[in-house]
Amino acid sequence: MTVALMWEARAAEGRGDELLAWARSQRLDGAPVRRETFRAPQDRVLVITWWDAAYDAELPELPEPSGELVTRAVHRWRFESVERV
Repeated sequence: MTVALMWEARAAEGRGDELLAWARSQRLDGAPVRRETFRAPQDRVLVITWWDAAYDAELPELPEPSGELVTRAVHRWRFESVERV
């Protein structure tokens, strides 16, 4: 089964590039099958990692950035792939 972990944060005013650099520099314990980093308006950063694991497996996730770098707590979601029809 493939599990995707999504991590999304919104940078403090004017710190979008810094948050993006911070997210890209974070290393995980273990290597995901795939990892992608995205940016969006309002200085939001999204990181998606794909893992060959069960939905409820213990998987490494990106940590919370320091409080002054973001405007709110990180949002996290977990999804499992479904069969194509």
